[in-house]
Amino acid sequence: MSDKPTGKDYVGSDELYADVQRCMKLVAEMNTGYHTEAEVRGYLRQITGSEIDETVRVFPPFNINYGNKTTFGKGSFVNFGCTFLALGGITIEEGAFIAPHCVLSTEYHPENPETRHSLLTKPVIIGRNAWIGANATILAGVTVGENAIVAAGAVVNRDVPANTIVGGVPAKVIRQIKKETI
Repeated sequence: MSDKPTGKDYVGSDELYADVQRCMKLVAEMNTGYHTEAEVRGYLRQITGSEIDETVRVFPPFNINYGNKTTFGKGSFVNFGCTFLALGGITIEEGAFIAPHCVLSTEYHPENPETRHSLLTKPVIIGRNAWIGANATILAGVTVGENAIVAAGAVVNRDVPANTIVGGVPAKVIRQIKKETI
């Protein structure tokens, strides 16, 4: 067997690594077979170590590597196939909707090849009543403002102002949200 480094550098304490493993075990259980919404919320309570309101809905499969810094606001919804890389902390505020197959990543690596195997984090915040379109990616350090819309397939690498629509790669402001009268 070779003594060469594997190229993997686990950042953080043994306790952090154990928390990641605990989370991955719970996620695997949650994603196996059918579970009622109440059962999924039960798994989310264990994953996050916090209360999950009865109005929160998450459709499995749902992948998250670290739940201790993740919060779900009342009435928030996460659709099928989403992935949260959450070591830096993810906040989903009240009424936020996240469409299928979105990625929220609080984690990234340095550009310098000599330090690239280390892991850096910045939080992601999805604002109140924001809507993240299918297959969008929200990168580390981004805040999506209240009522904002992220178009399907967008890659968001900077903050999204409240009440705006962004789209593209990288995401750019398309326009302000129109307030329609009912």
